[in-house]
Amino acid sequence: MKVSFYGHVRQYENIKAEIDANMQEVIMSGNFTLGPVGARFETQAAEYFGSKHAIGVGNGTDALWLSLMALGVGEGDEVITNANTFFATAEAIWIAGATAVLIDCDPKTKCIDPTLIEAAITPKTKAIMPVHLYGQCADMPAISKIAKANDLYVIEDNAQAIDGAGDTFKQGELSDVTCTSYIIQKNLGCFGDGGMVFTDCDKVNAEVRRLRNHGSTARNHHSYGFNSRLDDLQAGVLSAKMKHISAWTDQRIAWAKNYDKGLAGVKSFKLPYATPGYRHVFHLYVLETADEATRDAMVKFLQDAGIDAKTHYSIAIHKQAGFPWGKGCRIVGSLENAEHNAKTCVSLPLFPELKQEEADYVIAKCIEWDNAQA
Repeated sequence: MKVSFYGHVRQYENIKAEIDANMQEVIMSGNFTLGPVGARFETQAAEYFGSKHAIGVGNGTDALWLSLMALGVGEGDEVITNANTFFATAEAIWIAGATAVLIDCDPKTKCIDPTLIEAAITPKTKAIMPVHLYGQCADMPAISKIAKANDLYVIEDNAQAIDGAGDTFKQGELSDVTCTSYIIQKNLGCFGDGGMVFTDCDKVNAEVRRLRNHGSTARNHHSYGFNSRLDDLQAGVLSAKMKHISAWTDQRIAWAKNYDKGLAGVKSFKLPYATPGYRHVFHLYVLETADEATRDAMVKFLQDAGIDAKTHYSIAIHKQAGFPWGKGCRIVGSLENAEHNAKTCVSLPLFPELKQEEADYVIAKCIEWDNAQA
């Protein structure tokens, strides 16, 4: 049996009429950039997320660095984030001209460890950028408390956690800005690149809108800016999909519980940890093996069996060849948890359109692997 990692085509087939209608609306309107469909989706997204403003941009990375610039974070400033994340999180800080300060992740949640933040704060620190990794929210109440005590901005990177929430908070409630990615791999994905900035701050809203469009505030009037706009075709795709995101999230959670139940007795690897009370949206269902060699062998075993298992962030940010040592980055404390995570994690196929026979096959092969390790 073949089990793919993504269900993009199945998802399209399920709501083809809705997506096609929106794309036809854009095509026949002749308005492809900053048009009415894009504006309508921004309103729809803001209402869904519960924010005053939603600004569509070219991708999730742009959402992060444009937000930093809109907050006035740049040269000479520092932004604290977790080392256990996709490269783009730190990359956005560098693009904005600031220094990325990397601290370790919590060994259970894999999100930023709030207990390590205060030791990383200096007079240059301007913001904290927590990442809601794999679909699980970071400890925002703890992060917000530290930020308020030290007069710091908070920018949430929720690219992997659309529709996620904590037990006492929603995303965006305890931060200045929340940034997301709409690339096709995400839980809510378009047919290319896309991103969005959510904020209640009128000043950030106005500045991101200016920066994303060549510094323009009116036709033919420009200042320093960039070209980073969510085009209307992608907005049309996302608008159709957003109506289904909560149901799709529920399906992801159900499949994760299905995996949890089927793999409950394994001994050679750990199952994902979900913070009690949180809405973990399972962008990824990530197993933790003993070491790198075991991880690589397990991935090969599953792939040879037709299961498209993957590794995510298998090279820690500070181990990348393009890591800007010195001015561009500072490391505080040990990053042993992030380094361990990079070497030991296996992502199993999980998407709303997964079929029961496929999930059963994945479970069976994982158990077969586990038995062989005994």
